[in-house]
Amino acid sequence: MAARGKKGNDAVECTRNQYSIEMNDPQQPIHQTESAPDSLEKEVDNGDLFLKQRLTRSPFLASVLLYTCFASALSSSAIAQADPTHVVSPATFPGTSWTHIASLKEAGWSQEKLAAARAYADADSIHTSAVMIVQGGKVVDQWGDIDKKITSYSVRKSLLSALYGIYSAEGVIDINQTLEQLGIDDSPDPLTKEEKQSRIVDLLRARSGVYHPAYMETESMKKNRPARGSHAPGTFWYYNNWDFNVLGTIFEKKTGLKIGEAFYQRIAKPIGMQDFQPDDVYYIGGTISVHPGYPFEITARDLARFGLLYLQHGRWNNKQIVPEAWVEKSSHANEMVKANGVDVGGYEYLWWVDYGGVHFPEVSLPGIFSARGAGAHFLFILPTLDLVIVHRTDNEPPVKDAKTIEEMANRGSIAEDRAQFGHLMKLILDAQTGH
Repeated sequence: MAARGKKGNDAVECTRNQYSIEMNDPQQPIHQTESAPDSLEKEVDNGDLFLKQRLTRSPFLASVLLYTCFASALSSSAIAQADPTHVVSPATFPGTSWTHIASLKEAGWSQEKLAAARAYADADSIHTSAVMIVQGGKVVDQWGDIDKKITSYSVRKSLLSALYGIYSAEGVIDINQTLEQLGIDDSPDPLTKEEKQSRIVDLLRARSGVYHPAYMETESMKKNRPARGSHAPGTFWYYNNWDFNVLGTIFEKKTGLKIGEAFYQRIAKPIGMQDFQPDDVYYIGGTISVHPGYPFEITARDLARFGLLYLQHGRWNNKQIVPEAWVEKSSHANEMVKANGVDVGGYEYLWWVDYGGVHFPEVSLPGIFSARGAGAHFLFILPTLDLVIVHRTDNEPPVKDAKTIEEMANRGSIAEDRAQFGHLMKLILDAQTGH
């Protein structure tokens, strides 16, 4: 398997990995996986100390785990030698700027095939403005305006998820609180008593059961929005901008911080983002709801750092930025979700997740997960290949208001964007020699 960052005591690391696997067992009922992160985040927040204490109190458990880890290490080594597509590399992080690999050939990449991928992207079929390909924490290839800030549309949701992971682990946010307990309502159409029973975790999983009009919706989202009261909270998945926007309101209410300031202080600064500033999060509101959207303007090179953070289980160098249990829950699904009756994989904690081998056209790898925004904004994380891929499109709204940003989001075809970017991903992955 690909290394996603070696962290201290091997027995402790092995224990943590087993803990995460148990938490995300796809055979567990949904209600169990919803409640698990609330307690696990507190354990991970104490880092290796918590797990070391467990091992110290149970010598027998420690012996079993050490044996298991040793056997697992031997097995992983054998797999890596037998299959060159399993990249094993030490955790590497960029400093003030990104480091590029010294040799494409030695790193196992074909220069000719990467050029073919670039030519496809430059053909203007998906209006590519920037691409970054990062493996082992170093840039394999990049092109376009990687330092240009562009609105990321729905990628904003995965960025906000990381903040929820941090503040829920610290006890500031309880993801099992209901909208009623939080004092959340809407206007001009208020919520019903039943709708107010939806919890934060239901919103994080796009299963609130609240189908109120919202800002930054595409036409397809509006068309497919279920009727009010048609599904109880927590029972039905629908990609719902009302859920996502209300999460922004709740976050600011519970923390007393603006989303941009919190992201800057807790994530952008610690991982050395080169461009992001607090005012790069702006708000889209009006009269249909009291809960505004919160678009993030972010560069490709900063988004690649965020992807590397998640590839490394929320850890940057020797510091845990986002709780590991939160990252694991965000990147593992326990059920298939459907859009327009079609299987689209899993969706957990504002991330798109591989489930049952389904994730994206022409791209299906175990453990793959992604953040996606209208207009072909994509952040893909491929743990088995130690790989992060960022794709941007310059569909920046000329005016930052609800009407304009929705017009920009509705340009083009989502299905075509998916198909074309899926093919670009395939070309990139095929550029790995031996893949």
